[in-house]
Amino acid sequence: MKDLTADDDVIEWLGFRYKTILSPDQTGGTMSIVDSWCPAGSGPPRHVHENEDETFVLVSGACKFWLEGEEFIAQPGESVFIPRGSNHTFKAVDTEPSRHLVILTPGGFEGFFADMAASQFRIPEDMPAVEQSASRHNLRFTGPPLD
Repeated sequence: MKDLTADDDVIEWLGFRYKTILSPDQTGGTMSIVDSWCPAGSGPPRHVHENEDETFVLVSGACKFWLEGEEFIAQPGESVFIPRGSNHTFKAVDTEPSRHLVILTPGGFEGFFADMAASQFRIPEDMPAVEQSASRHNLRFTGPPLD
């Protein structure tokens, strides 16, 4: 798999790197796949995707997931399914970054990453602007990142 640090199509936000490798335009909107690189010790605030199922396929680095109050660790080679409407978050817990493919069904949420990268919004300093984009992408924040 190609190195995300040396690719012109990669977008960056808060140390995360994202590359859409299958867009909704290519699938008639039915799905998208994002190659994602998460720095060690990082992860998003707890949130809910109202419109998309989300599947993580871990390529490298372990992640701790919190899904509807349950915590578990996923290792490289494992997959995690997050049904739409589920309260969840994750954090890269290895000493190395976590690289994972994120499969979204239907596609379209990856536009949130593009919004964040374009404006380089910070959390928590720019939360009103982050939440505005999140709302446009059917995302709702529900709590803090994992400790």
